[in-house]
Amino acid sequence: MGKHIGCCRFVFNKLLHIKKTLYDKFRASIPEFELNNHLLVLKEIYPWLKEVNSQSLQQASKNLNSAYNHFFNDDSGFPKKKSKKNPLQSFQIPQNYRIEGKKIWIPKIGWIKIKLHRDIMQGKMKTATISKTSTGKYYISIIVENDLEYPEKQEFSHATMIGVDVGSITFATLSTGEKIDHPKFLKSSLKRLKCLQKRVSKKMIGSKNRRKALKHLSRIHELISNQRNDFQHKVSKKLISENQAVAVETLNIKGMMSNHCRAQSTGDSAWYSFVLKLQYKAEWLGKSVLKINQWLPSSKKCNVCGYKHPNLNESIREWQCPDCKTNHDRDINAAINIKNFALAEREVGLGDSLTKVKGMNQEATML
Repeated sequence: MGKHIGCCRFVFNKLLHIKKTLYDKFRASIPEFELNNHLLVLKEIYPWLKEVNSQSLQQASKNLNSAYNHFFNDDSGFPKKKSKKNPLQSFQIPQNYRIEGKKIWIPKIGWIKIKLHRDIMQGKMKTATISKTSTGKYYISIIVENDLEYPEKQEFSHATMIGVDVGSITFATLSTGEKIDHPKFLKSSLKRLKCLQKRVSKKMIGSKNRRKALKHLSRIHELISNQRNDFQHKVSKKLISENQAVAVETLNIKGMMSNHCRAQSTGDSAWYSFVLKLQYKAEWLGKSVLKINQWLPSSKKCNVCGYKHPNLNESIREWQCPDCKTNHDRDINAAINIKNFALAEREVGLGDSLTKVKGMNQEATML
């Protein structure tokens, strides 16, 4: 499996170099079919490429072509070379593998014992991805194509939805007044991380002791990541199961990470992955996730009378509205406003769509 990972990485980087060189010098683009022909040339130059599954190498070529399409069509970043130092290494098997009991047969590798985390769904098994973590663990994920469809979106109202305000002090504050404490897994493990990082830095590069120290360091990082994912899965499942819709605020994560004073706490919060978990769980259950603009004054606006605080900085956690004399907790007030803003934007959107439908009907009548 390590040989498959290395060969797929090598092919990806070689084909990326070919595509980039031809475009820079001749402004020529190579389609995927011609890239696969280059694979035959690479196999003649590097005979050890024949020792791995040929379809996995073709999949590497397909992934490169897909990355180029995303770069030109979706404003994604330019494809980068794959590195040995990436914490997660993987390769794909498009077909010709099979599972029997607690074993899987992989082309060019043979039968391997596996631990099934859950039963495979009924349907046609498509691409299988085998990945290796930095701690030396191997995982396989299989895409299964079936005829199941997502359930229809359920209707919701002000009473059946909730607003969520995320933060670095409190992980999430709900419009009901409930606060979910921030576990801060990274912060609680910093002392141990610094100790292990010092051990790695003192070891000779390329030595066995350095590899052992790196593995100990990787285990701590993997533990932090698993703790964070487990926590977010539990919170997101609770929010989606108990409400018909969840309203969240769109955050500029990239801008927050550029601030060196807040980068560590922002990375430890992992708000982007939390919202992703909310979205796909909502699709599974027919619920809705509403996003509001990041520039709306969710914290500064009084949710009772609409007064806007002129100078509300982050150090102010509670404030009193001078118009209606209501005492506000900053986070709870923001969560309520996020809920109200999301409902208002949805009503405006529905109104615009109804206006368009009426206009189309009038034009059809006139014709």
